[in-house]
Amino acid sequence: MLKKINLLFFSLLAIILASCSSSPTQQDGTASDTSNNSSSSVNGSNESAMISGASGSSNPDIFEDTSTQEVLSNLLIYFDFDQSDVNPEFNSTLLAHGNRLANNSSITIRLEGHADERGSREYNIGLGERRAQAVRRLLLLQGASNDQITIVSYGEERPVVIGSNEESYSLNRRVEIIY
Repeated sequence: MLKKINLLFFSLLAIILASCSSSPTQQDGTASDTSNNSSSSVNGSNESAMISGASGSSNPDIFEDTSTQEVLSNLLIYFDFDQSDVNPEFNSTLLAHGNRLANNSSITIRLEGHADERGSREYNIGLGERRAQAVRRLLLLQGASNDQITIVSYGEERPVVIGSNEESYSLNRRVEIIY
């Protein structure tokens, strides 16, 4: 059963990577982390969030069409409204970061969970925590250790975009990977 899940996971990953490799198009939006004075490019504004499975394999051939550095430059994982499941389109990003952590035990990261302004403050803190934990679990499956990852949840307290529309909300529902 596990072999079937792994086969399905890598098949889906190959399809996703193949569809991404045709022609680079820049999608709109730029996000910045005001707490660190660093900025990251947003790779999409309306990603949904769900994952069907993950494998602990560290297969370098996964990046045949996409350079590892390009994948590692994505430090943002986006989520659907009121969801904490990681979207399969972020698998290559999390595989690259997980492998980097597994191969460099001295590197540490902080996962910052965020939510949009809808919901109570307490609920959004919990949702940001669940989102960061979901990303953490996938990084651990790739070989990262618990000691390398810390988690902080800001809930709705640090929006990257101020606004009360779906575009703003979708950019604020995220986990930031901070090296």
